[in-house]
Amino acid sequence: MEINDDKLFILDEPTNYMKAISNIDSEKWLEAMKSKMDYTYTNYVWTLVDSLEEIKPIRCEWVFKKKTSMNGNIQTYKARLIYKGYIQRQGVDFNETFSIVAMLKSISIFYSCIP
Repeated sequence: MEINDDKLFILDEPTNYMKAISNIDSEKWLEAMKSKMDYTYTNYVWTLVDSLEEIKPIRCEWVFKKKTSMNGNIQTYKARLIYKGYIQRQGVDFNETFSIVAMLKSISIFYSCIP
């Protein structure tokens, strides 16, 4: 539970899946989770495959947030699926990591050079 002093209201957000589906707003949380899963499937974020016996899958969990407007009214219910990558071991679960990072200035310069 988060208390926001500026707006004087309480954000009662579930801390796990079981609390979300037993919450009074469970339909809204389930819709947020469905929306996130649909997004990952349509954008090919990952592919569901059968796991190998010798490999232990990485666990995941849901994180829930209520997004509010400037006057404190709840606008949307957001759900994010996060993976517990911190339990991986280099050389066993992965060999290398790579993340693309670009500054907004760099992208602007790149596009300004295109005729």
